[in-house]
Amino acid sequence: MLDVLKSSWALLIGVMLLMVGNGIQGTLLGLRGAIEGFSTYEMSVVMSGYFAGFLGGSRATPWLIRRVGHVRVFAALGSFISAALILFPVITDPIAWTLLRVAIGFSFSGVYVTAESWLNNAATNQNRGKALSLYLIVQMIGIIAAQGLVVLADPGGYLLFILPSVLVSLAFAPILLSVSPTPAFATARRMTLRDLVRISPLGVVGIMIMGAVFSALFGMAAVFASQIGLSIGRLSFFIAMIYVGGLVMQYPIGWISDRVDRRSLILTVAGLGATAALVPVIFSGSYPALIVAAFLVGGTSNPLYALLLAYTNDFLEVDDMAAASAGLMFVNGVGAVAGPLVTGWAMTVIGPQGFFIYLAVMMLLLVGYGLWRTTRRAAPAVTETQSYAAVLPSASPVAVDMAQEYYADAVEDAGEEGSADTDTQTVAQ
Repeated sequence: MLDVLKSSWALLIGVMLLMVGNGIQGTLLGLRGAIEGFSTYEMSVVMSGYFAGFLGGSRATPWLIRRVGHVRVFAALGSFISAALILFPVITDPIAWTLLRVAIGFSFSGVYVTAESWLNNAATNQNRGKALSLYLIVQMIGIIAAQGLVVLADPGGYLLFILPSVLVSLAFAPILLSVSPTPAFATARRMTLRDLVRISPLGVVGIMIMGAVFSALFGMAAVFASQIGLSIGRLSFFIAMIYVGGLVMQYPIGWISDRVDRRSLILTVAGLGATAALVPVIFSGSYPALIVAAFLVGGTSNPLYALLLAYTNDFLEVDDMAAASAGLMFVNGVGAVAGPLVTGWAMTVIGPQGFFIYLAVMMLLLVGYGLWRTTRRAAPAVTETQSYAAVLPSASPVAVDMAQEYYADAVEDAGEEGSADTDTQTVAQ
């Protein structure tokens, strides 16, 4: 871990500042939208715009990098983010906000692709898993810290929009001045979505569901908290606990997943998430119940994405793991675009509690589909599954490719160990 930190500290600091800026604007827009009188559904469209842009950016950035290079793409997209952030309080219109969110989502996706390309280039087969873990920790710390900064100023003013713009601008300094050399960018061959569904139906459906869950948490949690009348301090703490839960529970669940039937663990974790999402509905008006639910929903939804990615890889050949990443990213992106829209509809029809009801329903859909899949095919034996890699639902294709490379390395290492054991037994005989 120290070797990774030593070689990539500038990159990680830059990524953390990016996550702080992104975390502030996500929460702030939910607050400011209520002040401006935007309806719940208008805000759901605004929030969905980020994920539509993110999906587009993840597909367009590789072409941009090959055309003009990492540094130019990085600097250009960073400038777009900084400019868009300070335009929100100037143009208070739902359509304008949606377009700005699309631009920010596209730009952040491109920035993550570029930064993660550098991280992947610096990682080796021996420390790739540690690099992914450290990257996830830095991302989580950044978005948790962002919630603490939201309380520093009035969301009805300009300062909280200027602050993330400044942080995003500062984030590029350590990266552009310290990270070298510029990595080569190559795109792995891709697997068709039809083949991916045939190989792992639960993996594909589950990752789409988790995209819908994560985008609702990231985009609509602040809208929900504003509607139930939480103070800014309580709102910020509530959102922070979603990501604290994701950080705290990521590694215990990952450790367990390498030692038990992974499909059963997916169903158990999803069931826990669904139960937790119902707690604020049952104990409506209880702030402690809301905080417990936030911790557990965040603590289950974030690891579930990595669990489903690992489960899908359990059915893939080594050469197909990297090829599968584009299809998995696409279905995750489709779910993410739909998540805020469906959540906004549920909150419009049911009221604020529609937020948690939506989360519970999505988790239960995953449980139900997973239970049905248990009747169609046996899960891989524990001895045949590969190591868990920590990766967030918001990861770009490069981070997912890194995870796939980590899985492939684990498979090859396991094969070499198996061959060595066989050779030893042969010699002994």
